[in-house]
Amino acid sequence: MDGGLRMSDDGKSGGETVTPAAPKVTRNRSNRASFAVFADFWLDESSQVSLWVQLYEQLRQAIITRRLPLGTRLPATRLLADELGCSRNTVLGAFEQLIAEGYLEGRIGSGTYVAETLPDDFTRPDLNSTAEANSAVCDLELSQRGKLLTATMPAHREPYKAFAPSLPDVTLFPFETWDRISRLWRAPSLRLLTDTDPCGYWPLRETICSYLRTARMIECKPEHVIITTGAQNGIDMVARLLLDQHDAVWVEDPGYPGLRGALSAADTQVIPVAVDGDGLSIAAGLSTGVAPRMIAVAPSHQYPLGVTMSLQRRMELLSFADEANCWIIEDDYDNEFRYAGRPPAALRSLDGGNRVIYVGTFSKVLFPSLRLGYLVVPPRIAERFALARVGLDLQPPILPQPIVDMFIREGFFSAHVRRMRAIYRERQEALVRAAGEYLSDILDVAPDNSGLHLLGHLSPSVARRMDDAEASRRASKRNVVAPALSSFYADRRDGAALVLGYSAVDKDAIVAATVRLAQALTEP
Repeated sequence: MDGGLRMSDDGKSGGETVTPAAPKVTRNRSNRASFAVFADFWLDESSQVSLWVQLYEQLRQAIITRRLPLGTRLPATRLLADELGCSRNTVLGAFEQLIAEGYLEGRIGSGTYVAETLPDDFTRPDLNSTAEANSAVCDLELSQRGKLLTATMPAHREPYKAFAPSLPDVTLFPFETWDRISRLWRAPSLRLLTDTDPCGYWPLRETICSYLRTARMIECKPEHVIITTGAQNGIDMVARLLLDQHDAVWVEDPGYPGLRGALSAADTQVIPVAVDGDGLSIAAGLSTGVAPRMIAVAPSHQYPLGVTMSLQRRMELLSFADEANCWIIEDDYDNEFRYAGRPPAALRSLDGGNRVIYVGTFSKVLFPSLRLGYLVVPPRIAERFALARVGLDLQPPILPQPIVDMFIREGFFSAHVRRMRAIYRERQEALVRAAGEYLSDILDVAPDNSGLHLLGHLSPSVARRMDDAEASRRASKRNVVAPALSSFYADRRDGAALVLGYSAVDKDAIVAATVRLAQALTEP
């Protein structure tokens, strides 16, 4: 070991006491490493990797990334060992290896320092040399497609609290039933362990066909059903297989950011098209001057406006798609939650399986982290979808599929939907009542016969003082999630409304959040 390591922790060689007879020139204290640098170091005693090797790797990374700048004096070995909760020999072993490799220098009578010149400097640029260099490196990390995608998507998912929109109440899910069904994996069949069907578990696909026939009047065969890891994965797959680069896609505006993100990731040209009282406006789409190769809609309950596409508009849309020879994506994300009458016929049922790709998901009914959805594709392209799926991600994870299949087949799915539909109806009523009591001069909140959220339109007096983005920020400071309608528009125009979800929390939480929202929007 280098002589610089064999010193006492007061920095004097050999551990001898030295009388400070004369002043000694030392480095400035600002060049000493702060213990804050080591705050995120972690030594795992249960790991098969030696502690000194773990510490060596973390120190080396800190030096390479300049968290420990060149020339920095490291803490005394005993002090660092105490800070990390390890033996001094662990620290000495890591230091010895780093000195041997040229990352550290031991200086007798002074201490141990990060080397002024690192061995990596001969093979890699100094990433911290200038701000411009850092910027250039960051630019290289993402493609233009990646930058567009990150600009399209929200920074984070909404937390589980009022009024986070479109989230099921996972605390009411029948996990005991789910656990009983999950026991099939205690002794799985050989078929389950070796099934590599790129379209997913065949029995589940059969079950989905039966469910759609009853619930959505959609006639399809298991060969036409493709299991996906959620709705966005399905939309991404559709875009990649049916669209070429820069093909135009009409999307609802305002609309779901996840849909725009999936389409942007596929290098398509996303064309926002206004939504009126009947759904996506074909006239508005034509006014863009861009002919679509695909049209993406949520006709059962448009998000976030809550519009249900009229039957006349559905027929117009199908007729236009025939004339324009384009595909239609039908996102039926929350059709199970309708509180008055039966839902209108799905576009896929009216189309007859020619050009509509139906997108379904279990996340809104069961729980979001399940990440399980499905596509129903036209028969003429189903086999090619299956072949292409192998090249994309081979197949969806098999683990949850037989569980969901049995959950539906044995009637638990329908029972859970009926129960949650009644609960969500009561929560919507609670929100409307609370809004009438506490927000009457602030927000106009009208009931809806379907969905998991309502819109709260800013009153004229409030709208004169703030836009919906400012209203959303004020709500957040009061621990209330209330996304601004403007955030769902492609051009971020002022929507003068807040999106209020009522499904994620109980009635008491809804009332309490309504009071806090009223306080937030009435403050000067």
